[in-house]
Amino acid sequence: MYSSRANSFGVLRLLLASAVVVSHLYPIAWGRLDPLWLRSGQQTDIGKMSVIGFFVLSGFMISGSGARSTVGRYAWHRALRILPGLWGSLLVSALVIVPLLYHWQHGTFDGYWDHPQGPVNYLKGTWNTAMSTGWDISGVMAEGRAKGTNFDPGVNGALWSLKYEILCYVLIGLLAAGGVLRKARRFIPLLALALGGLILRDWVNAPSLRGIPGDQQSFVMVPFLDAMSVHMLIHLVFVFMIGATFQLYRDKLVIHDGLALICAAVLGLTLWTGGLFVFGYPAFAYLLLWLAIRLPRPFHKIGRKRDYSYGIYIYGFTVEQALAVLGYAKHGKPVYLALAMAGTVVLAALSWHLLESPVMKAKNWTPWPVRRLKERAAVRAARRGEPVEPGAAAQPQSPAEPAPPKVSA
Repeated sequence: MYSSRANSFGVLRLLLASAVVVSHLYPIAWGRLDPLWLRSGQQTDIGKMSVIGFFVLSGFMISGSGARSTVGRYAWHRALRILPGLWGSLLVSALVIVPLLYHWQHGTFDGYWDHPQGPVNYLKGTWNTAMSTGWDISGVMAEGRAKGTNFDPGVNGALWSLKYEILCYVLIGLLAAGGVLRKARRFIPLLALALGGLILRDWVNAPSLRGIPGDQQSFVMVPFLDAMSVHMLIHLVFVFMIGATFQLYRDKLVIHDGLALICAAVLGLTLWTGGLFVFGYPAFAYLLLWLAIRLPRPFHKIGRKRDYSYGIYIYGFTVEQALAVLGYAKHGKPVYLALAMAGTVVLAALSWHLLESPVMKAKNWTPWPVRRLKERAAVRAARRGEPVEPGAAAQPQSPAEPAPPKVSA
């Protein structure tokens, strides 16, 4: 039933990204987590569940890309999709939005650019998603917190999840390079099962059925990505691998409306009574895939040609912080949310049309040295009478023998 050309992944990503914006308005402008936090017994909130959803969908789509592509092409595609948009959002924040907020607070730009925790320092620590130099720029958010306009210390707190996403990309790339995705796909569900076992152990040992199981204070240093929470690593890689399992076993996975209803009931029950991480996450993952396949045809077109979901995710927090610093929270949640969504969508659209979509046109680019090596290998293969690898152009052996067509690698 699944079709890579007719599905609702686009609309689901848009909904999840928008839900993150809705969730963040509470801690930014009112100093508390969204209502799902208390109603779920402090297991989760809307924003965290949306991140879980993103990792499930990413696991499904990215593992498919890893299985189809060469390792080099896979890495190039992943870098094009996540880094230019991120870098653009960092520059817009550090060089446009936050300076204007600083000027609004102080009446001058003096002290912004040369601040010890200024924009250069911020960009150095965030360009690779490590967030190693802090979350604020030139004390703008700290000034807002001192005045009681906003309650979160970060310019863009939503960026925390990106390094976990990148780590999952790297993991899939390594598994693809080792032939696991093609020849030993059972390793993926076994890895998900092992991580689920760790989560189950933490839940069983927890003092209550509700709440977050496991140690929240343990971190591990990862090269390039800096400190990462062991708790989040286990949970996010777990759901990512569930999505990857759905992809690799899509020919065997049953899509059934009754099973979707059971999963919806399990998700609701675990949110209410506990065990969300053990039982609710897999149920939520199945529901997302079921929706991607079963939603009516009109939903298939949303987000297919213009994917604003990533832009909404990486700009929403900063827009909400700016509105809070400017005092718009006093107008109430509906007005504040409407302004935040409007500003976020505008920036997301600009990011897609001016940056994300144009750079993705380079996805088939091959460096000149690699291209030359492929062409030489193709010539040698043609002389031996072997099949020519797509992406390399071999010269004809004689005027009567036509050359293979040139195909982008």
